[in-house]
Amino acid sequence: MEKFKSITSKVLPVPIKDIDTDMIIPAQFLTSISREGYGENLFRRLRDQAPEFPINLPEYKEAGILIADSNFGCGSSREHAVWAILDAGFKVVISKSFADIFYSNSAKNGLVLVTLPEKTVNDFLLEAKNKELVLTIDLEKQHVQSGQQTYSFNYDPFRKHCILNGLDDIDYILSAKNEIADFHKKQQHTVSTLNTNN
Repeated sequence: MEKFKSITSKVLPVPIKDIDTDMIIPAQFLTSISREGYGENLFRRLRDQAPEFPINLPEYKEAGILIADSNFGCGSSREHAVWAILDAGFKVVISKSFADIFYSNSAKNGLVLVTLPEKTVNDFLLEAKNKELVLTIDLEKQHVQSGQQTYSFNYDPFRKHCILNGLDDIDYILSAKNEIADFHKKQQHTVSTLNTNN
C-alpha cells in the first residue's frame, strides 16, 4: 500500500446520492483478481449513458479527489470498487456519509474517505461543478483546505497510522514482529517455569 500524507488537487464532482458499488464498477467488469485495470471502467455505466458525466470531461482529467453526495459506496461489499477508484488516480473521496463495508475496504487499501457536513459538501459540489474547486487534504492534520478556509474531519487513529506509513493489515503485523517474538519468548519462559515448579 502506498504511503499517503496529503494531496492538493482539482476535485471531480459526482452529485448523486446512494452511489452503490455496482455504479462504481459494474459487475461485468469484475474479471480479474488483480487490483489493476479497473480504473478504466470506473463509473462505466454512468459514463456511457451521459457524455457530460464529469469523469468524461477533459477539465477533470487530472483530478485526484472525488466528491459525492450521501451514502457513497452502498450496495454489495465488492472490494473492486475501492480498487477502481484508486486505479483511476483518486486518492481521496469526500462525502456526507459512507457505507460501512466500503469505508472498511477503503481504509485497508489506502483510499482516504473524508466525511464533511452537508452544507460544506453541497458548497464543494457546486464549486466543483463550475470546474473551480481545488482542495488540499492533509491526513496527518485531518484538515481540508479550501482557499483560506480550513475544515476538520475525524479519522480512525489506527487506520490513519497505517495509511500514513503505507501499511496494510499484514504489513502492520509484520512491523511488530520483534515485539511479537519477545512476547512469545516470555510466554515460553513462563510456561517452562510453571512446568519446573510443578
